[in-house]
Amino acid sequence: MNRRTLVKQLGLSLPAYLLSKQAGASFFEGLGEQYAKGPFKATWDSLQGYQVPEWYRNAKFGIWAHWGPQCEAEYGDWYARGMYEEGSAQYNYHVKKYGHPSKFGFKDVIHQWKADQWDPEQLVALYKRVGAKYFFALANHHDNLDLWDSKYQAWNSVRVGPKKDLIAGWAKAAKKQGLPFGVSVHASHAWTWYEVAQRADKKGPMAGIPYDGKLTKADGKGTWWEGLDPQGLYAQNHPLSENAQNNGAIHRQWNWGNGVAVPTKAYCDLFLKRTLELIDKYEPELLYFDDTVLPFHSLNDVGLQIAAHHYNRSIKRNKGKLHAVLNGKILDEVQRKCMVWDIERGQSNSIEPFAWQTDTCIGGWHYDMRVYDNKQYKSAKTVVQTLVDIVSKNGNLLLNIPVRGNGTIDDQETAILEEIASWMKVNAECIFDTRPWKVFGEGPAMEGAASLSAQGFNEGKGKPFTAADLRFTAKGDVLYAILYGWPENRQVRIKSLSEGNALRPTAINKVEMAGGGALRFQRNSEGLEIVLPEDKPDLSYAVVLKIT
Repeated sequence: MNRRTLVKQLGLSLPAYLLSKQAGASFFEGLGEQYAKGPFKATWDSLQGYQVPEWYRNAKFGIWAHWGPQCEAEYGDWYARGMYEEGSAQYNYHVKKYGHPSKFGFKDVIHQWKADQWDPEQLVALYKRVGAKYFFALANHHDNLDLWDSKYQAWNSVRVGPKKDLIAGWAKAAKKQGLPFGVSVHASHAWTWYEVAQRADKKGPMAGIPYDGKLTKADGKGTWWEGLDPQGLYAQNHPLSENAQNNGAIHRQWNWGNGVAVPTKAYCDLFLKRTLELIDKYEPELLYFDDTVLPFHSLNDVGLQIAAHHYNRSIKRNKGKLHAVLNGKILDEVQRKCMVWDIERGQSNSIEPFAWQTDTCIGGWHYDMRVYDNKQYKSAKTVVQTLVDIVSKNGNLLLNIPVRGNGTIDDQETAILEEIASWMKVNAECIFDTRPWKVFGEGPAMEGAASLSAQGFNEGKGKPFTAADLRFTAKGDVLYAILYGWPENRQVRIKSLSEGNALRPTAINKVEMAGGGALRFQRNSEGLEIVLPEDKPDLSYAVVLKIT
């Protein structure tokens, strides 16, 4: 088989292959290599044997601590990049709080991060009470700091910053609560993400003085980081990508194309070793990659090797049963058979044939004091209605609750979680262990649904939900209809359940409201017409009707 044919079968474009050839990547040399013994090999053909475990399909809802050193500044997502973008809000904040990035770079922010009030057992216990059926922790971000005791990455949270093994603490807390543990891995992109650290100011008194992105180990003599190589963190000993002065160019290059500076084999191999160590040492059942498909997908087979290893380790750990989940973004039809499609800050507009996941956040990904000060968090209402919508379409919701630099969550976040817990206490049966019905819902919001863009990003762009919208879930012979509001006249008409409707030809004998009693109803050619009780529940933005 020639290389062109193999490229086509693997679902890659020829330009991506040429890119890997230019980089000298050994894409075709490592295919099929296995680390953990088991049925899965590092090929798409082999990975198509994957089946999403039933526990995950039943779980529906997970909570994520997207927490790392960028939360120390408490000034929003991608802080370790924005602080090097001259004139940006994060740059201006950084200069005022810490000093110029030529003298106080992100490595120094890490040094200040102590996480001294972090109590993982308290947080994970809260998340379980809220309704989470699995828990995720950030293992590393684009800032390239490993949050565990890594033997391959000297820049880790045990050696610098908090001087704690954060992943070990999270894993222990999740195990105590009986929650499957997940880790998110983002560090493959540090290579290009940190390119801004190679810059210097273009104006002002510090114009022309380089930021700290090109410092070497020798430069550390007499500093707090003496003995550490900053290039182990910043990875900037390489030429810049095309259009590197354009802060937005990185988004077009996320798939390792469009003029990106191609990472070396050594960089990719190190990422592989770090990730395999993470899997072996902490045994996560869930693994999330913030990548197009898999890390370095268009360049080499590193992501495929990790996927096979993750699945095989799970089988060995669970006595022959596969419990593992692997999330990736922008997947084609074949890839969705091999792993779980993740949609960032968005939702599918149809019932998907395979289980999928939305990952989103009540605020920014990293803690941002401005969101707190301006009371801009998503409400519990938005979270619950989003969860219901996702579950009705065969999906799961992974929700990030931003954690402050010190390791705590704030009072507004706690109040949102407590309200979600209150809703769950009455209505959880329509979420957990359910499956989609024949249609996912009714109402005007379906007509105004926004299409997905790249990784997702259609959240909040469609018509808002009203009392005229509803969603369906099913469990055995029970059908749940979840109303997105309380009609003023207390009259509900469900068109999909009209008399003689092929969607539900069998009789309807009983309609109940979760947390209440039986309701009066009649079925006619217009629909199933239900009269709600006079007493409206406190949390009436997602009213659950149980139809049997």
